[in-house]
Amino acid sequence: MGFTGMCKSKILAVLIFGLGMGQALFGQTGKSENAETKAGIERVEHGIPPINMGKDAAPIDVDLAKLMKAYHDPAFSVAVIQNYKIVWAKAYGATELGGSTPVTTKTLFQAGSISKPVAATGMLALVQQGKLSLDEDVNVKLKTWKVPENEFTKEQRVTLRRLASHSAGLTVHGFPGYDVDEKVPTVAQIFNGEKPANTAAIRVDFVPGTKFRYSGGGITIEQTLMIDVTGKPFPALMKELVLDKIGMTDSSYEQPLPVEWQRRTPTGTYRDGKLVHGKWHVYPEMAAAGLWTTPTDLAKFAIEIALSKQGKSNKVLTQATVQEMLTPQIESVGLGFFLDKERPGDFGHNGADEGFQALLVMNADTGDGYAAMANSDFGIAVAAEYLRSVAKEYAWKNQPQARDAGGELMLVARVSGPDAAMARYAEMAKVDPKHKPEEQLLNMLGYTFFTDGKIDAAIAAFAKNVEQYPESSNVYDSLAEGYAAAGKKELAIENYEKSLKMDPKNDHAKEELKKLKGQP
Repeated sequence: MGFTGMCKSKILAVLIFGLGMGQALFGQTGKSENAETKAGIERVEHGIPPINMGKDAAPIDVDLAKLMKAYHDPAFSVAVIQNYKIVWAKAYGATELGGSTPVTTKTLFQAGSISKPVAATGMLALVQQGKLSLDEDVNVKLKTWKVPENEFTKEQRVTLRRLASHSAGLTVHGFPGYDVDEKVPTVAQIFNGEKPANTAAIRVDFVPGTKFRYSGGGITIEQTLMIDVTGKPFPALMKELVLDKIGMTDSSYEQPLPVEWQRRTPTGTYRDGKLVHGKWHVYPEMAAAGLWTTPTDLAKFAIEIALSKQGKSNKVLTQATVQEMLTPQIESVGLGFFLDKERPGDFGHNGADEGFQALLVMNADTGDGYAAMANSDFGIAVAAEYLRSVAKEYAWKNQPQARDAGGELMLVARVSGPDAAMARYAEMAKVDPKHKPEEQLLNMLGYTFFTDGKIDAAIAAFAKNVEQYPESSNVYDSLAEGYAAAGKKELAIENYEKSLKMDPKNDHAKEELKKLKGQP
């Protein structure tokens, strides 16, 4: 299932395209298993396809434990849905990389952008109550802050429909959150990009309704409007509108979490295996990225949406509202969810907060679904591999796509290192000499090496990409990043300048050049 979610950084944008766990840690189920269920779970855990090392090398077998180790993923928690019911839930690993405290199915994870469809459900509940309108200019009811008007909003306005479908023309893709020791900005400071906010001002920079562009900034406006029309704090409002009604008792939008809930959280883990300071970041952008939950609760949510579409359970939204929610508004985007026109009935979202990733997929027509969460910046990679095994075991009508070239290369790199990965890439490139591999493939591989601290290998991959795509601003930007990490200042400046010449709007290159040149 090809759903798009929030990408926190350039590295995550390309990556989405040890842990010595003993038996005591590996595998805590939510309830007792019968023999048939247990056998199915074991087949799923060991049903991950081998890593294709190329025609002259034997494939490498990989199971969930090996996958988690390769991706520095301390914990992985999952709930599997069949015929609109949770058939089992299981948690693997430890709360911290190298730790000994096992996670359980009650362990809380940050959902990242899966916060958005849950928040959209609350927003639509207020629409049903007549407190909000999908197609009204949001400035009519906003009190805390108003969307600044400009030449782009003269004829087309920012509306909730456009905010929820990422077509309102708003900037700011996603949010990195705030260290537990940092001061958290007010919502007005976030909107205006004022310190201590760590993201740019949220503004309209193309005509609303004319195209899709993912915007966590837009969802934060949605959050503020919901607060303004009800006068209630967002966590309490979402608890009332959605969480309690669906029975999501292990979920909260509180930022930061209450102390008693904090005891149930694991520690976020970066791609290089380092731990997130203070365990996790704080997200005042709650609707966009602030939900704490479990796979079981996400599964309950997905089941409710699917059954509501069928008119069989309407605890929060009516059948008509959910059908509109799951109707493409622009491209393959519904209201809060991503859809897939090639896979009827599918809806879902993925999520990424600092050190946490999650994946939610569901089919409203078949009742098959899956929720997975991890305290790792590689969590989606693990979840995608496990998903294929789940779908095969339960004979889903809509089977996920097979592991693509990017996933194959990333696994080769993580398991066998840069030389093996570059050799595998060269072999892939020879399959069709008339067509070069996509630009992002080698870029992804370079960032995989970068993540592993193998800077020279990363530079070599980025340089190869420059040879293949000399007209791309992005490849020079990546190469410059590699040179900067290696302390090769002049080469970094040279390549950032080339990138900026090709793309004068490359803000990343502008900022990095200022740093390298010592400019304010």
